[in-house]
Amino acid sequence: MTTFKVGYLIGSLAKESINRKLAQALIRLAPEHLTFTEVPIRDLPLYSYDYDDEYPPVARAFKDAIAAVDAVLFVPPEYNRSIPGALKNAIDWASRPYGQNSFTRKPSAVIGTSPGSIGTAIAQQHLRSVLSFCNSPQMNAPEAYIQFKPELITDDGDVTNEATAEFLKNYMAAFYQFIVRVYTALPRDA
Repeated sequence: MTTFKVGYLIGSLAKESINRKLAQALIRLAPEHLTFTEVPIRDLPLYSYDYDDEYPPVARAFKDAIAAVDAVLFVPPEYNRSIPGALKNAIDWASRPYGQNSFTRKPSAVIGTSPGSIGTAIAQQHLRSVLSFCNSPQMNAPEAYIQFKPELITDDGDVTNEATAEFLKNYMAAFYQFIVRVYTALPRDA
């Protein structure tokens, strides 16, 4: 089986983000053929096309990190029924300048958690719209809207609810299979 490198983006800048805990759980539950590296968004300045001719070093490193992975896993919270501004800003940096989009043909998946009963459903739909424009093939099923409850996931990424752990394990297995299908249909060297 082929091993794929997955870059994951935590959509929140908060150090104690519950989505960071979710990301740690996903990494622990993922198939062994997926390796993970966080692609941090915290230090990116606000995007402007004024930078297109000469990206700041932090933005160039971010764009290159996205280009270097085989797939991207987005783990955003929901802010005001949408994605956090920092995440949208990061996507803008990686997808610009026009014709140099690091997301093109790169498989992606979206999952998130929130204390609300619908999890991050609306933010995920907004993010999917943005990723469609970025030409990133998206895993559309299974969908995963996780309602976060205290102690659902430990700081080390252990999921305390067996049914949730099984669901997340299956989600990551489906993501692996999706990546395989994308690269079967859209070989990287084509």
